[in-house]
Amino acid sequence: MSEREYVLTLSCPDSRGIVAAVANLLSDHGCNITESQQYGDHYTGRFFLRMQFVAERGGDGPVGEDVLRGAFAALAGDFGSDAGEAFVEWTLNPRDVRPRMIVMVSKFGHCLNDLLYRQRSGLLDADIAAVVSNHPDLGFLADSYGVDFHHLPVTAGNKPEQETRLLELVDSYDVDLVVLARYMQVLSEQLCTKMSGRIINIHHSFLPSFKGARPYHQAHTRGVKLIGATAHYVTADLDEGPIIEQEVSRVDHTHSPEQLTAIGRDLESVALARAVNWHAQRRVLLNGGKTVVFG
Repeated sequence: MSEREYVLTLSCPDSRGIVAAVANLLSDHGCNITESQQYGDHYTGRFFLRMQFVAERGGDGPVGEDVLRGAFAALAGDFGSDAGEAFVEWTLNPRDVRPRMIVMVSKFGHCLNDLLYRQRSGLLDADIAAVVSNHPDLGFLADSYGVDFHHLPVTAGNKPEQETRLLELVDSYDVDLVVLARYMQVLSEQLCTKMSGRIINIHHSFLPSFKGARPYHQAHTRGVKLIGATAHYVTADLDEGPIIEQEVSRVDHTHSPEQLTAIGRDLESVALARAVNWHAQRRVLLNGGKTVVFG
């Protein structure tokens, strides 16, 4: 008996019987559910579902992906009949097809190094197709892992041109996700809109209190007791996109600015890696200005 595993995600107006309808459809097509999570948002009236299942059939093999897509499309139409199909969003992805991503970085390499190491160690559920930077400094790091490196310097005059080049790389590498691993350039509203839900950023969680350069030194001066990092989807509103993951650590008066910086970089690496993995595993669903994360 051959088999193939899939992940189904669904977001639609909440109503009775959605889980049962999806489960019955899978059963009718010879599929076995291996993981199921759901959430109904009382405040927005939205329902969110993530199901992991195995298509297993003898004889001619498992039911085909096209057949499953057709069946789910018909079912999703029923879920949206009262509110319009535009309110229904669903995806179906084989688990053996790994998402591909481009990592963008400037001069701080801790998050990039962490992602590259996790990929090499089998701890990342996505493949890093290329590294893009506005500086040449970290080209050696990408080279050491055998990953293509593209230097796209950004100035006030060439930003649209370089963003066009980035989109060309997204297409040529067949990339699902762009990760800003301490990329210190603001993306245009056009790019954010074009790749909505497909760009993840990481930054320290001092914003908006400590803006600009040397935030950890600013935090030290103010005697902060808690530092952290936030991974979120990128939108045109700078650093205000839907949050995927946050990580924190308590600190005290004995920590120097350099120690705070080191702790913060560790937190950034951990939070970003979790966010990337959860996105790659289709565990993050957008819910307006926030997210539903099925951990």
